[in-house]
Amino acid sequence: MSDGEHALVDTKGKFVQVVSDGRKRNDIEWLPGRILLSNKRLVLATNDGKRTIPLSKVSSVTASQMNQPLAQVDSYIKVQAGRNVTLISAKKADEFQEKLYSTLLDQTVVLINHPAVKGGVVQDGGWEKGRLKLDGDCINLAIASGTFVELDIDDVGTVESKEKTIRGDERPLLEVEHTIEGTSVETHISGTPRHVSLIEGLVRQGEQRNIADDVDLTDKETQVLMALYSGISPFKIPDFVDMEIEEVEDVYDRLMEADILEPVRTRREVQLEARGRSIASDAMADQ
Repeated sequence: MSDGEHALVDTKGKFVQVVSDGRKRNDIEWLPGRILLSNKRLVLATNDGKRTIPLSKVSSVTASQMNQPLAQVDSYIKVQAGRNVTLISAKKADEFQEKLYSTLLDQTVVLINHPAVKGGVVQDGGWEKGRLKLDGDCINLAIASGTFVELDIDDVGTVESKEKTIRGDERPLLEVEHTIEGTSVETHISGTPRHVSLIEGLVRQGEQRNIADDVDLTDKETQVLMALYSGISPFKIPDFVDMEIEEVEDVYDRLMEADILEPVRTRREVQLEARGRSIASDAMADQ
C-alpha cells in the first residue's frame, strides 16, 4: 500500500458491476472473491484479476435487503463511483458497511439547522457549521456553537430530500426526523451534493426499517398519537384528550402491541417509536 494508506476490512463476498460507464449491463454475474477496504480505496479481487475503486470517486452508497436467491445473496450495498455502479455483498457485512461509511464521512463539515422543527412546530434557529462523526449506528454532529446532536439511525422516522437556497446558494438538503428526549424533532443537514448523497444513503436505512405500514386507528388512538407527537407528557394525555386514565392505558396497550409505542419506565410512561411518529405526522397533515 502507498504511504498513509492502511487496511480497514479484509473479507470475502460476492460482487457484480451493474452499470459501466453510464450504461446498464445485461450480462451481469455475481462473482465470488475478496473484498479489501483501505482508507483510500476499495479493491474487489477474483482469481481472474482485481478492480480498484478510489474512495474519492464514490458519490453514493445505499443498502438493500432484497434477496437474490440465484446468487445466494441476502443483502448488498450499491456503490456508485462516477458513471459506474457496483453491488457488493460482504460476509462481514455490518463491519464492512460501517467502515466504508466512516471512511467516507468522518470529520466531514456540513451545515446544520437543529432543531429545525420540534414537536411539529417550526423553530427560529439558523444554519451553523458542524462536524460529523459516525459511531456505529449513530451520527454525531458537533455544531460550532457548542451543541452536540446524537442522531440514532434506528430512531429515524422520515427523511425528505430537496433543494433549497441556503446562505445565498442553491444546495441539497436533508430533513431528518428523529427524537430528542422523547420529543419529535427535525434536524436539517446540507452540504456538497456528494456528502448529502452519502448521508442520505445512511439515514434512509433507518427510515426503511421504521416505515409506517397502513394501520387502522380509531379516532381516540389517533388523538393520543398526535398529542404524544406534539410533546404532551404521557401523564397529561388523559386530561389533554379528555379521556379516562383507564381508557388511555388501553390505548397505550394496543399501540404497544402494534409497535407504535414503547414503554419507557412505568406503565403509564411511553414514547413514540419511529413508526408511530410517521403515523402521527401523516395524521396531523390530514387534519
